[in-house]
Amino acid sequence: MNKNVKWGLVAGLFGVCIAVGVWSLQPKVNDDLEMKGPGGKGPGKGPFGKGGPGGKTLNVNAKILKHQSLTDGFTTTGLILPDEEVNLAFETSGKIISIYFKEGTVVHKGQLLAKVNDAPLQAKLKQLETKLTLAKNRVYRQEQLLKKDAASKEAYEEATTNLATLQAEIDAVKVDISLTELRAPFEGVVGLRQVSVGAFATPSTIVAKLTKMSPLKIEFSVPERYANEMKSGVELDFTVEGMLDAFHAKVYAVESAVDRDQHVYTARALYQNGDRKLKPGQYASIQLKRKEISDALVVPAEAIVPEMGVDKVFCYRSGKAVPVDVKAGIRTDGEVQILMGLHVGDTIITSGTLQLRTDLPVKLDVIEK
Repeated sequence: MNKNVKWGLVAGLFGVCIAVGVWSLQPKVNDDLEMKGPGGKGPGKGPFGKGGPGGKTLNVNAKILKHQSLTDGFTTTGLILPDEEVNLAFETSGKIISIYFKEGTVVHKGQLLAKVNDAPLQAKLKQLETKLTLAKNRVYRQEQLLKKDAASKEAYEEATTNLATLQAEIDAVKVDISLTELRAPFEGVVGLRQVSVGAFATPSTIVAKLTKMSPLKIEFSVPERYANEMKSGVELDFTVEGMLDAFHAKVYAVESAVDRDQHVYTARALYQNGDRKLKPGQYASIQLKRKEISDALVVPAEAIVPEMGVDKVFCYRSGKAVPVDVKAGIRTDGEVQILMGLHVGDTIITSGTLQLRTDLPVKLDVIEK
């Protein structure tokens, strides 16, 4: 075999290999799949009908438009605060001789909670009250003598002054005695006590914490763009972790200005909490209603197809998908209000919107009415 024949055979074999490789990379038609269609259960059982996506029927879901209510709002977080809360402490110093409250219970306004030793004050009060009787008798005698011109007016005035001074001293001692008593300033739940009988208390010694549980305040902040909408009387719903129920509250006060650092506007709402189910310190997820429309035309958010800065919705008309330019209004998490372009009774396509084209034949599988 000469050299030219040898190189000819090699070139021919190389050409055959290339041809086989190219043929193996070409797409093949599976007759079985072609008969079954994309759905695998016969012709036209996939998202498209006969012929596949090349221009035949697309199976979609739809919704018939009607007036419905739509609430425009937003969600924020807040903190539940007590209506009133105070650290209980004596106004004077002394040894604690009695504690009258039980931890974690409800106490009433003015109820005696604890007391420090007042024995020296009680002794002084008794001494002054004894002198008070003598002072009153002296004033009486001087008054009678003055009427008979048997005593001078100066003597009578001196007796009355001594009586008034003694009475003032008694009143001062009684005030000091009252300071040895710790009383509840308002009705609430008293917390865990921090002292024991026999301890020496000063005005800086915290005995316990008193919390007014009903009503409760819900403090929250909203972005400054909503500042003009936050005012007394605005209603809101809120939930707390671990509870399925939603609670209703009403705004009663707002901050005087927007926070210049965080650009938020703070408000407080009031919740009655009559059953004391909620506790101060819990976080609240707050749903605020800005506006409620009773007769809105609403489409699911997935039905909106933005195209070149214009919102479109595909309507079902005579078996085909027809695009309609719309003007959107309020947008919520899952719905969009339509202001212009659609009417009550229109059938809008709510699925397969990315595959829709003008006048594409469609078949309605599910129709929401």
